[in-house]
Amino acid sequence: MPKQVSDRSTSKSSRKDMPDWIKLKGKDAEDKVIELLRQGYSLSHAGIILRDVYGVPKIRYVTGKKMLKVAREHGMEPKIPEDLLSLIKKAVNLSKHIEKHPEDLSNKRGLQLVEARINGLIRYYKKIGKLPRDWKYNLESAELLSK
Repeated sequence: MPKQVSDRSTSKSSRKDMPDWIKLKGKDAEDKVIELLRQGYSLSHAGIILRDVYGVPKIRYVTGKKMLKVAREHGMEPKIPEDLLSLIKKAVNLSKHIEKHPEDLSNKRGLQLVEARINGLIRYYKKIGKLPRDWKYNLESAELLSK
């Protein structure tokens, strides 16, 4: 028998409209996003700062647009998608660990799994046009990307 799901779940609310208690609205929130991106924060980190410091639960509530669209309109879209970049950083960290500890077989396997995910994401992003067709991943150039 399937498990009964309670009314109290940890999923995001299905609210589509803007709550009354949000102080930053419209253009002010958009300007704050651009300011945070100019300071060097990633999209996800900027979203966390907006949530925790400025009380904006979702940028879409106040601007009607997703954060990536706001960044794209101002020419600040990341060249490499954020999920791919975080996996590349993870692979670089794992490879540095393996250089110091070559006998660590579980982390060698972990690196293989992370690189498999990276290659899958690269195929996907090439297919939808987010990455150029000739873009290649290798660990040596990944160290430069992750800095």
